[in-house]
Amino acid sequence: MALLRALGSYASILGSELFHRGRRGPRRVVQAVVLRDGLVLLAERRTLRGWELPGGNAEAGERPEEALRREVLEETGIRVRVGTPVGRYRRRGPLAHEARVYRCEVEGGALAPSWETPRVAWFPVARLPHTLFPWFRGPLEDALAGAQALERDEALGLRDVWTGMRIDLHTRIHGAEQRDAVQSR
Repeated sequence: MALLRALGSYASILGSELFHRGRRGPRRVVQAVVLRDGLVLLAERRTLRGWELPGGNAEAGERPEEALRREVLEETGIRVRVGTPVGRYRRRGPLAHEARVYRCEVEGGALAPSWETPRVAWFPVARLPHTLFPWFRGPLEDALAGAQALERDEALGLRDVWTGMRIDLHTRIHGAEQRDAVQSR
């Protein structure tokens, strides 16, 4: 049953990507590295299950910083102040996109999952979950190293897609990895 649901999600993601790319080129997203007391805020999406940085797409006429504040609040229940841009990550390959990643500070709120992100949690930066998608590790490492306004071109290949599928299937079958997560804060 988990495999059937996964295949449905993969088909939906691929269809959405092909439709989007055919109309407007690579998708542009904003993502947040929210740090507090040695912890990083991660979210698990309903569609492709695995841990990732919170964020999403800007709405028409919305500035990246506004979109990021809105997306983080909608997905996690946490209000943030958008800080320094970590970098722009242009990713080529099957799920091509451009991600603008920002360092953010917590202003308030409480962890609250959403329809889009059924799980949200704080993880120690020294013990990230093994179900963190690999394309989020680089931006997170860059943010932790204090990087500012990097420009990176990355190729996401079939190996990355396969790794993402393995993480998704593992999470669907075994549940989300939250062994080291800190739920309250």
